[in-house]
Amino acid sequence: MSEHGGPLPGRHRPGSEDGAEDGFENGPEGGFEDGPEGRSEDGGAAAGLAGAAERLDAGDPLAGKRSAFVLDDGVYLDGNSLGALPAHVPARVADVVTRQWGELRIRSWEESGWWTAPERIGDRVAPLVGAAPGQLVVGDSTSVNVFKAMVAAVRVAGAGRDEILVDASTFPTDGYIAESAARLTGHTVRAVEPGAVPGALSGRTAAVLLNHVDYRTGRLHDLPALTAAVHAAGAVAVWDLCHSAGALPVDLDDHGVDLAVGCTYKYLNGGPGAPAFLYVRQDLQGVFDSPLPGWNSHAEPFGMQPVYTPADGAPRGRVGTPDILSMLALEAALEVWDDVSIKEVREKSLALTDFFLRCVGSYVPEGRVECLTPLDHGRRGSQIALRCEDAGAVMRRLIARGVVGDFRQPDVLRFGFTPLYVGFRDVERAASVLGEVLREVPGEAHMT
Repeated sequence: MSEHGGPLPGRHRPGSEDGAEDGFENGPEGGFEDGPEGRSEDGGAAAGLAGAAERLDAGDPLAGKRSAFVLDDGVYLDGNSLGALPAHVPARVADVVTRQWGELRIRSWEESGWWTAPERIGDRVAPLVGAAPGQLVVGDSTSVNVFKAMVAAVRVAGAGRDEILVDASTFPTDGYIAESAARLTGHTVRAVEPGAVPGALSGRTAAVLLNHVDYRTGRLHDLPALTAAVHAAGAVAVWDLCHSAGALPVDLDDHGVDLAVGCTYKYLNGGPGAPAFLYVRQDLQGVFDSPLPGWNSHAEPFGMQPVYTPADGAPRGRVGTPDILSMLALEAALEVWDDVSIKEVREKSLALTDFFLRCVGSYVPEGRVECLTPLDHGRRGSQIALRCEDAGAVMRRLIARGVVGDFRQPDVLRFGFTPLYVGFRDVERAASVLGEVLREVPGEAHMT
């Protein structure tokens, strides 16, 4: 079994006479429980799990949010790649196109609030990542914002520090951008596993780029402890929140994070290509020196001055004209969060992933998958990654049968759990279909 995870719930373990779990509870503060009545001691595992799923759905305080999204009869477990469409967004986008653009045209920069959208929407995202208003700006892609943050971090760190540490398991683009930022600033890059960062820090370290959740395994890294270690070494901490924003508490302000970036098209459901966000801690905004100065971040954007003077506050993170259509689609999508707490979302996320592992343990033939995601709640994001032989072929079959996850090379099945619209019955069905696919004629997957 991988060091990342552990035995799948539901497998026979010492002290368990029937191989079933005694139920699960979502941590000491969890609100989702299923007691022994969820077991099936007479061999009816499917009936027992299906019944448990129904009870959990019935007691789910977020269950009503599902109707706010456009979904079909399938099971969508790929919200960690692209969130589902909130049902009211098409009408809002139609208004932006037909009235704001079609009728008001240039007047919409003021009358429709286009000009202030990057900061206004940033303030809508801020509570979801634990930030006070005035520290987030929305715009550009995640990659562009990582570049801004990394170069700015090196500049904040100052002279005498010539090394950048990068999460060795990072999403490839973050690594590419860190390398480019290093070349441009005369620094070197060293890849380090997140857990080894404290021991790798030195007086040479200028900045550290880390992922809050590993995109491949779903491992949650210790943001508070790692940020504190980076600060103790006199370096700047930059966090990629793509797989945690909207899925779990981040608490940027409480933990003193310097800079952070994140996408909005995963758990925030902003739509394909939705603009990303950039967080600059309040007390660093005056020294945030963007490598991409543009007229939108100028202190006098319409003064058209030949010399660049940066604006105050979060607008320093802007560059050029905002992408208004996707920006306002995101703003509309964020309305689904108006009456939701991120704590509730986290509680359900852990309950969903616990229940999925329990179902996988019951439905999937033993030895066919290996869990890469930590079983410990404190180290788990909102996805489950299973190592599986012929994972690409298996995922194609799952999708053909209405269970949508995704595949990562060379052998990983990823399942993302978006608590606003994924229910426990979805989870049980997904595991059941996975079991069916993996019970097919041996070797058949090789012929797909």
